[in-house]
Parts: sequence; structure tokens; C-alpha cells
Amino acid sequence: MLRPHPAVLSRLVEEYEALAAVEAVGGAAEPASRARDLEYTLCVSTGTRDVKDALETAHRWLASATAPETTTARKTLPVGEPVPARSASPLSRPLPLRRTPPLREPAVLAE
Repeated sequence: MLRPHPAVLSRLVEEYEALAAVEAVGGAAEPASRARDLEYTLCVSTGTRDVKDALETAHRWLASATAPETTTARKTLPVGEPVPARSASPLSRPLPLRRTPPLREPAVLAE
């Protein structure tokens, strides 16, 4: 089963738990549409059918995740520093030209 990126899963869990806390304090009888959307997304992302199971699974996955919870930015070079040369890759070479047979002149039909 595919797993969501830890940063995405973490954001979903945090947003859902924040909305659940606000709704618990406000005493809302029915969850708001955003909370329902988050419940659905968490369940689909974790392969569960109940939001409690989805949260347990998400917390377990986040605890065991080896990837950082934030997206990695590209390394930036200081201004004026030359860009390092890339290593030659077999895919970076131009493809050899293929020879095609010459086109023949169309035959002229005798009138």
C-alpha cells in the first residue's frame, strides 16, 4: 500500500485534531464540512474506515517515519559561487543519427 508523505500526513492530523478540539469546546453536534473532509482524507490515506483507526495509524506511521516531516529545499549556493559541473550521464549524450534510405523519385505515368 502506498503511504502518504510524512509532512502531508502530519499536516492532515494536526489540522483534524485542531478542528476537533475547537468543535469539542464549541459543543458542535455535527462536524463541519472541513472536518468531514479531513476525516475522509485521513481514512483514505491510511487505508482505514474509522477516523479513530486512521488517527492511530497515522500517529504510528509518523512515529516510525524515517523521512523528515518537512519538505527538503534545494541546496542554494552563495552568490557568485560557480555551479558545479554535472557528471556525464549516458542519457546526457546526444543520440546517434540514423541513416534513412534516400527517397526515390515518383514514377511518372505515361499519358
